[in-house]
Amino acid sequence: MALNIWKTLSRSVQFKNPWWSYGRDTVVLPSGKEGEYHYVHSLGSACVIPIAGDGTILLVNQFRYLGGRESLEFPCGAVKEGDTHEQTAWHELAEETGYTAVSLACIGEFNPYNGVTDELCRVYVARDLRSVCASPDETEQFELVHMLPGEISGKIREGEIWDGMSIAAWCIAREKGLV
Repeated sequence: MALNIWKTLSRSVQFKNPWWSYGRDTVVLPSGKEGEYHYVHSLGSACVIPIAGDGTILLVNQFRYLGGRESLEFPCGAVKEGDTHEQTAWHELAEETGYTAVSLACIGEFNPYNGVTDELCRVYVARDLRSVCASPDETEQFELVHMLPGEISGKIREGEIWDGMSIAAWCIAREKGLV
């Protein structure tokens, strides 16, 4: 059975900032009734799993305002106007960890919350890391943490890694046998 496709009657942007916009569409629902759909539109994001030469993986610990606590996660950030996912991956890796890489490979993508946003996060694995100057913006402060793959899986199991983007990226990398 084919599912009914929603019909968009009108589209409006309610609010916009450099990272996303909040939209409101008037739609025809599968029932035939008219309704509204509210969502966040984004240009996407990039999440990087940096693997050091000794096999450890770099994560960053940072304070997350909305959660009111620290979060251990992979470098990740929003694609800005005029940038690509890959450019964002390179930028976030350097900005958050103080490293660049000889090799950066896209290994998959996912939508973090498909009922609320159209965002696609592309996941990258970075290898052959080289130290550079980290330059976080004024809203960011990072503590660099090196972990072995088993430790990361353990921290996910125990709920110590609770960032959904990092958990999804880790699942993709593990399923592909890359970590």
